[in-house]
Amino acid sequence: MAEKTDILISGGGVAGLTAAAAFGAARFSVICVDPAPPVTEAGADGADMRTTAFLQPARRVLEEAGLWTRLAPHAAALRIMRIVDAGGETPEPRLVKDFDSGEIGEEPFGWNFPNWLLRREGVARLAELPNVSFRPGIATRTLLTREGEARVTLSDGAQIAAKLLIAADGRDSQMRQALGIGVQTTRYGQKALAFTVTHPIPHDNVSTEVHRTGGPFTLVPLPDRDGLPSSAVVWMERGPEVLRLAALPVPEFEAEMLARSAGLFGPLTLVTRRSVWPIISQIADRFDGERTALLAEAAHVVPPIGAQGLNMSLADLACLLDLAKAAPDRLGDRAMLTAYHRRRWPEVKARVTGIDLLNRTSMLSARPLRDLRASALNALYSLKAVRTTLMKAGLGMGR
Repeated sequence: MAEKTDILISGGGVAGLTAAAAFGAARFSVICVDPAPPVTEAGADGADMRTTAFLQPARRVLEEAGLWTRLAPHAAALRIMRIVDAGGETPEPRLVKDFDSGEIGEEPFGWNFPNWLLRREGVARLAELPNVSFRPGIATRTLLTREGEARVTLSDGAQIAAKLLIAADGRDSQMRQALGIGVQTTRYGQKALAFTVTHPIPHDNVSTEVHRTGGPFTLVPLPDRDGLPSSAVVWMERGPEVLRLAALPVPEFEAEMLARSAGLFGPLTLVTRRSVWPIISQIADRFDGERTALLAEAAHVVPPIGAQGLNMSLADLACLLDLAKAAPDRLGDRAMLTAYHRRRWPEVKARVTGIDLLNRTSMLSARPLRDLRASALNALYSLKAVRTTLMKAGLGMGR
C-alpha cells in the first residue's frame, strides 16, 4: 500500500530543503528524500564550501518558508557589485566599476551565506513542521506517473503516491531521465575552485569580480572570521589550471591568489579546504512532465556568475508555490504544470544564454579581445539608464 502525500521532493540540497519548508509552511503535506544526509557543519567531511548570495526577490520565498529569521543573523549584505578588469599586461586593476544597490533602492542587492549553514538551518526548519517528513539517506528509485498521481518507489522499498513530484535531484536528475526529458548541455573546459579566505583590507560589503583570463575570480563578503575580514572565493579557470592550483602547497597557492586578485584586499589567507566543481551550462527541454515539476539544477545549470544559479531556482519555487496556493485542488495537474513551464522556461532560457555570453567573455585570453571587453564594460557603465536596467535585470526585477 502506497503512502499518500501532496508533494514528494526528490533531492535534499538547498533548493529541495527550501521547497519542502515553503510548501510545508503553506500547509501541504510533504515528503523530502535525499540519498546523502546533508552535511551541516563547516569542518565535517563533505561540507559544501561554496556560498550562496540570495538576491532581493529570494527573500520573500525565504520568509514564506520560515527560513529568513533563522538565516538573517548569519547574513553578509551585498551592497555593491564591483567589476574589475585586470586584463592588461600585468595583473593590476586597469578599470574598476561599481554597481551600487543604492541607485535602485534602499535594500542591498542580496545577502551571502555558506552553503553548509543553509543546509543546517533548512533541516532545523523542517523539524518544526509536523506536515513535512524529511528522510535523509533515502533515494528515489523508480517513477510511474498517471493522470491522477506520481507513484515513486524509494530505496528503502517504500512506495509514495504524490499529487506532485518535485524533481530537485541535481544536474543528472534521475527523475528527469525517468520522464524522458532531454537537456541541452554546454561544456566550457572550465572548473571552479571554491574556498574561504581572510584578508587585511575590509570588503565593506562589496562583492568583487576580477576579470583577466580563464574566468572570473570572485570574492563575496562573509561575516568576519576570527576578527578578520573574510570572503568566499570562486575562482574559475581552465580545467587543467584549476587542478594545478588545487594541488599547490598552501604558501604557493596564497601567492597565486594574491596575484590573481590584483592585490585588492592585500595578502589572502586560505582558511578552509579547496573544493573543485565542473562548470557547465544546461537547460532541460521542458520543466514539466506528468505530475512532475523540474526544479533547480534538474531544470537548469549556469556558471557561478552574477549569483544567478540558486536565485533562478528560488524563482522556480516561487512560481510553483504561487500556482499551488492559487488552486490547491488542482495541485500537480496538467494545467498547473503547463503554466509553470510556460512562465519559467523562456525566462530561464534567456538567463542561461546571457550568462553563457558573460562566461565566454570572461574567458578571453587574447589581449585585443580583453581590451574590447574593458571598453564594452566602460561604455555600458557610463550610461545610468543602462546601468540601472542591468542591475534590475540581474535581480530579476522589472523596470
